[in-house]
Formats: sequence, C-alpha cells, structure tokens
Amino acid sequence: MSNQTNHIFFDLDHTLWDFEKNSTKTFEHIFKLNKMSIDIQKFLNYYVSINNAYWRLFRNDKVSKEALRYGRLKDTFDKIKFPISDDLINKLSEDYITHLSSFNYLFDGAIEILDYLKPKYTLHIITNGFSEVQYKKLSNSKIDIYFDTVITSEAVGVKKPNPKIFKYALQQAGAKIKESVMIGDNWEADIMGAKNYGMNVIFCNFENESVDESIQSIQHLLELKKYL
Repeated sequence: MSNQTNHIFFDLDHTLWDFEKNSTKTFEHIFKLNKMSIDIQKFLNYYVSINNAYWRLFRNDKVSKEALRYGRLKDTFDKIKFPISDDLINKLSEDYITHLSSFNYLFDGAIEILDYLKPKYTLHIITNGFSEVQYKKLSNSKIDIYFDTVITSEAVGVKKPNPKIFKYALQQAGAKIKESVMIGDNWEADIMGAKNYGMNVIFCNFENESVDESIQSIQHLLELKKYL
C-alpha cells in the first residue's frame, strides 16, 4: 500500500459490524416479541440469500427501500410455507429496523484494528445501509468515535458501486483519490466500485472466495497491519 495513504474508508455491514450475527439475534427477538413459533434456522437458511438478492436489486435501483423491507420477508415466509398476513409482515419489517441496532457484535479484531489505525490515518465510513439504522449501529457499538465522516447512500442519493458516492465521500473527507483506501467485503459495491473510481482497495475476503489475486485481500481484520 502506498506510503501516501492518509484516508481510510470502511464499509460497515459485514466488514466491521457482524451483520449476520446481529440480524439473527434481531429475528430471534422480534419473533418472540410477536409470539411467533418459528424455526429460526429454517427461516435464515432462505432469508440470507433472499436478502442478499434484494440488496443487489436495491444497489442497482431495481427495488425501493420499502419493497426490499417487505419483499425479503414475504419471499422467505412463502419459501418456508409459513402462513402470515401482510399486516404482520409490515410490523415485523418495522420491528426489525427498530431492534437491529440494539445488537452490536463486531467482527473479531475490529476495535483493535481501529485503535491501531486511528493515530495514523483519518478514518471514514461509506455505507449503502439506511441512514437511520447505520448511525445507531455506529453509536451503540461505540465505534462512532473513530470516524471523521460517515457517508450513507441515502444522503448522497446513489449507492456503491456508483462513482458518485466515492466522489462525494472524498469531497466530504477533503481527501485525494491516490491517498485513499477503501476497505470492504462486497466485491461489486466496495472493491470494484472504489477501484474503478481510482482508489486503492483492500478486500475483506472473510468467506475465502476465489478472487483476482492482484487485489490485496485479508481474511481477518488484524491482517490489515500487513498493508497499513
């Protein structure tokens, strides 16, 4: 990584904030809250991939925020043949957003690596997540103190990998392209999006995917010390 690096831009979900673990805890909580007897593992077996598919559509402006929140639940309940009313789906959708940020597991090494990087670089967040939830996640997990700017796709009006969000983030940070690094878990949104804009990138390859070896990648957050 270049000696000129001054600014580090992190993705949040699936990169620092353990989305799958926190999401699971949230579903357990809201199913209990709504007195629903449901096999959580069976539900998640379908939900995870359905949710990812909806987020891909959302990134590409193929579905609205409301359609994503409703559709990912409706499709999952249909798959597991669980009879449920639209009213209850809508309530669960609201409950999920309300309670998601009350569970705040971070990936192993997150605090340690932020403590390591903070004195050396200016740190930022670029996230496609919903503004009202992302700020709560940062605050409740007590990592908001590390970041100078937090850029959400809702505030910009476009989502990663759109180059406009990276341009906006650099402007807000007062950072130049060549002195900036994007770190994230999503190959399309974080890595290709930032790389195509001209930024340096580090891929959080936590799932050990087969990827282009010319891209610097890590399988644990503390491996960032090799590059930064």
